[in-house]
Amino acid sequence: MSEEEPSGLLAARRAKLERLRADGVDPFPHAYPGVVATATVHERHADLPDGEETEARYRVAGRLAARRGQGKMAFLDLVDRSGRLQLQARRDVLGEEAMERLLSLDLGDLIGVDGTALRSRRGELTLRVDDFAILAKSLRPPPDKHHGLQDVETRYRQRELDLIANEDTRALFLLRARIVSAVRRALDEAGFVEVETPVLQPLYGGALARPFVTRFNALDRDFYLRIATELYLKRLVVGGLEKVYELGKDFRNEGLSPKHNPEFTMVEWYEAYADYGDQAKRLEALVHSVAQQVGYEGELDFTPPWRRVTLRDAILDHTGIDVLALRSRDALAEAIGDRLPTEDRNWPQLVDDLLSKYVEPKLIQPTIVMDYPVELSPFAKAHRDPAQEGVVERFEAFCQGMELANAFTELNDPDDQRARFEAQVRYAEAGDEETQPFDELFLAALEHGMPPTGGLGMGIDRLVMVLSGRRSIREVVLFPAMRD
Repeated sequence: MSEEEPSGLLAARRAKLERLRADGVDPFPHAYPGVVATATVHERHADLPDGEETEARYRVAGRLAARRGQGKMAFLDLVDRSGRLQLQARRDVLGEEAMERLLSLDLGDLIGVDGTALRSRRGELTLRVDDFAILAKSLRPPPDKHHGLQDVETRYRQRELDLIANEDTRALFLLRARIVSAVRRALDEAGFVEVETPVLQPLYGGALARPFVTRFNALDRDFYLRIATELYLKRLVVGGLEKVYELGKDFRNEGLSPKHNPEFTMVEWYEAYADYGDQAKRLEALVHSVAQQVGYEGELDFTPPWRRVTLRDAILDHTGIDVLALRSRDALAEAIGDRLPTEDRNWPQLVDDLLSKYVEPKLIQPTIVMDYPVELSPFAKAHRDPAQEGVVERFEAFCQGMELANAFTELNDPDDQRARFEAQVRYAEAGDEETQPFDELFLAALEHGMPPTGGLGMGIDRLVMVLSGRRSIREVVLFPAMRD
């Protein structure tokens, strides 16, 4: 399409806008009460025989998506959030002036219709237009109705056009909303209390990640967008709330990939008097329930219990390297050889690299990888088995080749936690930018006494990816971060 054609199309639509105003028609009215979803009309007349009319009247509203016919009768398609409904416009019902105005509308215009339900002779449920109103004049043409919106970058940058053009996209984000509701419902029914903790934090923590930094002018100091909700939620457990969760946005200043978006949605929950084994069972039951509620029919089997394997055995099975037998950085680097870059990588980073490259991509069916080295887990409690020296009670759940959830038996010994913070400071001084800063306020909370606690964080975006069969996190985020 030439540069002149879009300009001409925009000018033609603006001319129609001015004609409407000249005719005394408000092209942007304030409201249109009494609208029902097009799906409601379909549901109530699913058994209506072909060729029959009803006396049932409805008010629907949506975007004009197609138009056929120009004479005494025309058919139009109206699309709303719930689906599509055919409209029948008759000149003898509307009159000459109203019929011409209706037929002069552009695809993409938003209209409201009062009409009577009928079934066409060809078997399509239809609403005969008894009256209509223009609700918003579209000044730009919609995406091509036959091919939809195919350009991936445009779909992500202008998601509203993707939603207009692609029914699958609308269905995906309605599915996402149902998944979020199902997760909340499961936790509410289990007696958890939903809370809200700060997004802007004076000290970030709860994960190993680089933060986004912003300036808090009123306080004249830097703040951080949270990388996790963990530390605040555990302070609430100290305060006696005992079973809490938060579902919201976290931010990590890291790279983009099919599995990573710097702004993402997490649910974290913490449960007093429980451990990581209890959280594994809760996770399995929750994900299985959510999958059933949203009608998942894919190849993944979420039926509890999921497969379990230790991190040591998982890496050993896929690489032949026993990371717990090689606790020095140099010994592990020598064993890795040229399989991974080892320069400027400390011991916990090398372990994580082995897990990410050689184990994670192979974990397709839901799998729980348990018992992590303490260096990777500054908030997890030491393993209760004395033979598991240097190991903590932590698991990560994987599915479809990516991490889905992360859980601990939470560390509640303030002296042990202080030593872990000090170790993180040493890693930071050695150049690791993804360390946990020393948090004296959190230590003070632990010194008041935190009960034995199990905690878990699950990525909502990744759960939606798994249950919708999508391979990129940007597919399931309405407005993902994009480069210029």
